[in-house]
Amino acid sequence: MAVAMSWSSLISSALQHYNNRINLRDYPIPCHSSNPICNSFNFKRRSFSSSSSKFNDHVVNPSSSSSSKLSPIRTHFSFAGCGCSWIQDNSMVHDYATTNGTSKRCSALPTTKTVDVSSVSDLFEFICSGPLVDKIGITPQSVGQSIDKWLLYGSQLCRLFQLNELKLTIPQKARLYHYYIPVFIWCEDQIALHNSKFKDGDDVPPLVIGFSAPQGCGKTTLVFALDYLFKTTKMKSATISIDDFYLTAQGQAELREKNPGNALLEYRGNSGSHDLQLSVETLEALTKLTKEGIKMKVPRYDKSAYSGRGDRADSSTWPEVEGPLTVILFEGWMLGFKPLPTDVVKAVDPQLEIVNKNLEAYYDAWDKYIDAWVVIKIQDPSYVYRWRLQAEIAMRQAGKAGMSDEEVNDFVSRYLPAYKAYLPTLYAEGPSGSDPDRVLAIDIDEERNPILAN
Repeated sequence: MAVAMSWSSLISSALQHYNNRINLRDYPIPCHSSNPICNSFNFKRRSFSSSSSKFNDHVVNPSSSSSSKLSPIRTHFSFAGCGCSWIQDNSMVHDYATTNGTSKRCSALPTTKTVDVSSVSDLFEFICSGPLVDKIGITPQSVGQSIDKWLLYGSQLCRLFQLNELKLTIPQKARLYHYYIPVFIWCEDQIALHNSKFKDGDDVPPLVIGFSAPQGCGKTTLVFALDYLFKTTKMKSATISIDDFYLTAQGQAELREKNPGNALLEYRGNSGSHDLQLSVETLEALTKLTKEGIKMKVPRYDKSAYSGRGDRADSSTWPEVEGPLTVILFEGWMLGFKPLPTDVVKAVDPQLEIVNKNLEAYYDAWDKYIDAWVVIKIQDPSYVYRWRLQAEIAMRQAGKAGMSDEEVNDFVSRYLPAYKAYLPTLYAEGPSGSDPDRVLAIDIDEERNPILAN
């Protein structure tokens, strides 16, 4: 009975904090340039009664003089072709302006069972049942004391992904409250630990968090969500990918000529196909963005150039980052891979010998800059084929150019040898040079959902 009373007090306190503090002011929403209805959403604000623990819906119209203005942020993220079934199977509520200036609502109703997120106690229980709670040190007491924060983060992510937060499907609810938000809270803890090592007045370099995860497993969407949450919580972040450091088209051609007949180096992807000097220069510069007003441009890669062979994007299109940065999110499919004995890699595929040799230079170019790690683990590397096929099918259905099934098989086959060779060591020993206490390992299933490790 004492425990129940304690929880009741926590709920009452959390509800009061939530109603007093949650506010749409200064929280940017995504604005997709291809979406004609952006900037004209009406968002529901959730308020609670501590006596009933139920949601009360209030429509907040950005055009209203009494409401706060929402500042849209630009994003290059697209859901088309992402293969995110948890997003596609959603309950989206759009409001759009008509020609006479009035607002209409259109609903894209889900086809699967929805969960009415109407009770704080229900959400509390759901959060505490997640597979990551033990890994990141979440306790029922800490969830109860910070329930307003969980609700706020959930609301922000629902706006980001254009989901109806009051009618989430089970996969959506799990993706937000069992995956993205717990990882974000872990990142916050890592930042606090990092900052505690510096004295007041010191220039604190941004924390670099590496995300090592196979292609297609959802790491880009995860990083996208984390980056958004950092921005809404007033922490400046920068995102980079190992893809940003691919060789130029000319450099790739030279790599092919030097390695005739090696299918693993025919196209971009494996070690040897990256501009490591550019990696070092970029990471060194980013970690020095510790003061207001310091700016730099971050490289980007154009995968569509040269009929899909790719080339470095023109520097005029590179995004600009301004200090002081709090965190750098660095993601890639082969981050943390360690060189192995030659006979081991040759037993997997003889073509890996030169790839393995190239990998020796990658620690100093990438991994040594990473302070904390998120390693997303898969049970079977063949998942990558299915995920890539899903993405390409979604691209074609969206009217965009996508690879055929045969092309997908050829594409993935150039990465599978590296997965088979290096993932067992990554999973058993952790990333190259990492501190085990600062590695968050997340096992996911074939549907990209976090699961309890065996």
